Formats: sequence, C-alpha cells, structure tokens
Amino acid sequence: MKEEFYTKNRWQNWINKIKESEFNLQGSEDEPGAADFVNAMDDVVLACLKVIARQEHDLIPNDAAISSIDDIWEIISEEHEPLGEDADLMIDSLRTSLTSVFCSCQRYIGKSYDSDTPFQVLVEKALDAEGSGRIDDALEILSQAGARVIGGETIPDEVFVDLPDSTVAELLDGIDAISAAMIGDDSYKEDGNAKNA
Repeated sequence: MKEEFYTKNRWQNWINKIKESEFNLQGSEDEPGAADFVNAMDDVVLACLKVIARQEHDLIPNDAAISSIDDIWEIISEEHEPLGEDADLMIDSLRTSLTSVFCSCQRYIGKSYDSDTPFQVLVEKALDAEGSGRIDDALEILSQAGARVIGGETIPDEVFVDLPDSTVAELLDGIDAISAAMIGDDSYKEDGNAKNA
C-alpha cells in the first residue's frame, strides 16, 4: 500500500482556518489569519521533506517519492470554496510559492539540477524569463536553486535584496520556506511511519 504523506483533510483544515479568520490584507501582520498562510506552507514543506528523508533512507524508491510529491501537489492545486477576495489572493500566492517547492523536491530526488551556477545568476535568469513571459522557464531555473537548498546549500541574503514584486519573488518564497523548515524542524528526518505525520 502506498504511503500517504499528506491528505486532503489536512489541507482542508488550513482552508477552514483561513476562512474562519476572515483574513484581509489591511489587517495587522500579527493577526492569526496572517500566520495561517505561513503555517500552512510550513506544513506542506515538511511533508515534502519527509518524502525525501524516506527516499534517502532507501525506505521508498525514487519513483514512489516523485509520485508522492505529485500527490501532495495535486491536493494543494484542487479548487476550494471562495474564502474572500484577499484570502483567495493569498492562497494563489501560496500555491505559486509551493510550486517551486514541489519542483525543487522532484529535481533533488532525480538529481537533475545545476549545482555550479551561482544563485544570483539563477535568479537573474529567472527574472529575465519572467520578463519575457516565460514563467515555466523561470520555475525550472529556480527549482535548480531549490534542489541545491534541499541538498544543504544556503542562498546568499543578497539574492533577496531589491528583488522586485514578481512571480520570481513568490517562487523564491517557497525555496526560502524549504531552508527555514530544514533549520527549524528536523522531525521530518525521523524514520517513523510517515502515515502518522
């Protein structure tokens, strides 16, 4: 039986919390609703990292790990009931950020990424791609950086300086969330039964 690393109910719980918070963009960053988006992202990122940990311990094969990442991606991508204009905008942004997480995980599992090009150059290439309307190319480029972060590298702080408001910035948020999760919570590395996560 295939291991289940994330469930529809788990994601729906976050959707419900966000709806109940009646989030609005004019509110304080300290209000509970704002934290729900960050916590939801962390929850998904940790589930993805648990998949990778299981794969690296040879507890699941590469193809099963990639399939499990796809399963999580599918859950996050499903349509949800309207939560309010501001909350829906934030969910869209969250999904964009998580797209880079999923792609980065798959690249890392498949070992199909550029480990030499400086992070700053990758980001500049991604911005150029977005500027030309090639969002998919920007995602592909940044997923190289994300795979390297999963492998233990750190994106220099200067990469984030003067970063324009853009899809690239949202994608980098996802990669930054990977880095933060790896530093802040290493429970995903445990060899316990991932079904009970």
